[in-house]
Amino acid sequence: MASPINPAGYTSEPVDLSGPTETADVVVVGAGPGGAAAGYFLAQLGHDVVILEKESFPRDKVCGDGLTPRAVHAMRMLDLTAEAEGTPDGWARQTGLRMYGGGVVWNMPWPETDEFPTHSITATRALFDHTLAKNAAGAGAHLWEQTKAVAPIWSTPAEDTVCGVVYQRPDGSHGAIHARIVVLADGGSSRLAVQMGLHRDETRPMGTAVRAYYRTPRSTMDHMEGFLEMRNPDGELLPGYGWIFPLDDGLANVGWGLISTSEHYQSTSYRTVLDDWVASFPAEWEMNPETRVGRVKGAGLPMGHNRHPHIWKGAVLVGDSGGMVNPFNGEGISYAIEAADMAARAIDQAFVANNPDLLRRYPEELRHTWGGYYQLGRVFLTVMANPTVMRMCTEYGMPRRRLMDFVFRTMAHLVNEKNRNVTDVVINTLSRVVPAA
Repeated sequence: MASPINPAGYTSEPVDLSGPTETADVVVVGAGPGGAAAGYFLAQLGHDVVILEKESFPRDKVCGDGLTPRAVHAMRMLDLTAEAEGTPDGWARQTGLRMYGGGVVWNMPWPETDEFPTHSITATRALFDHTLAKNAAGAGAHLWEQTKAVAPIWSTPAEDTVCGVVYQRPDGSHGAIHARIVVLADGGSSRLAVQMGLHRDETRPMGTAVRAYYRTPRSTMDHMEGFLEMRNPDGELLPGYGWIFPLDDGLANVGWGLISTSEHYQSTSYRTVLDDWVASFPAEWEMNPETRVGRVKGAGLPMGHNRHPHIWKGAVLVGDSGGMVNPFNGEGISYAIEAADMAARAIDQAFVANNPDLLRRYPEELRHTWGGYYQLGRVFLTVMANPTVMRMCTEYGMPRRRLMDFVFRTMAHLVNEKNRNVTDVVINTLSRVVPAA
């Protein structure tokens, strides 16, 4: 068997392969929403699954902490029924989204659809990710915390098929785990994918977002809030949006994000924009440096399948590692869970038939399900990067409720698969007409 490549970025010394060697049907790298969901679905299908998580739970992740009805539906797929209703401690439930822009404020209830619920929920990522990881372990997946995947193991000297990973523990010890399939769910940077020669597609969009927690009376809201007029210190309108998401226990997640198609993407001080924006809030919201809890943190948002193909040298990419964040709204959790379900079914079919070619059903289903919609989102981001277009949409679009209802459902990706109304017809038709790429 060929030696794995040196795990650059993790250790300065060659990997010691004298450690323990173990086997599994599938090894999943990363126990975030995509990895934990993949572990859950595969364990439910009866497969021996090991999930490697470099940190230990609970651990924080930078996110808006908001779960739209689409994400609530994804949680139901994981049989997390109580959490999907927002009933346990640490979970909060909302009935809609309050949108600000163009001098107008709209309270927009989550739409009624055939598939998705009419409520959203919020929870910190520390709680959310821990819940999903425990759920996967409860289904029979083996969760290895504080275990970092540092290099692929190749099945041939040509390094064309991966058959496992080398891992490293905090004490510096190494081991190897061999598997029939490796699932990469190790985030947008996906160092393992990069080591395997699969880089991000720089022609596809990225986002950057920052957020902070505040102790505020707005934690009791039954709406999420979205803000479409974010400005830099010079007063220029930015193609991004801000949010306030109420959380349990008196906190709110406050943040904003900007897209890479903007000319301001590299030059903007995200922290400054956030601080200036929060300073403009009404005094009764009680958001200020004294009520902020913890530090301001930021993260990248890999959008529109900006790493592809989603099967690469025998590895399967799920969630942020495959750039599965919705280009319209920056949501990634629901898509990570849905993709994990698609991947698990394709892996199961390939195992049962002993035919690895059946793995191709996974990227085919991704293209069929989201390809056109994501391509539409990439076009949307390119158009909205124009300051004139952004200003006109905010000033003239926001006051028109019917138009905003359409935009709301489009951006939240809450449509009926079978057309029930004009919005369904338009969104589904555009998603089919625009070629998936």
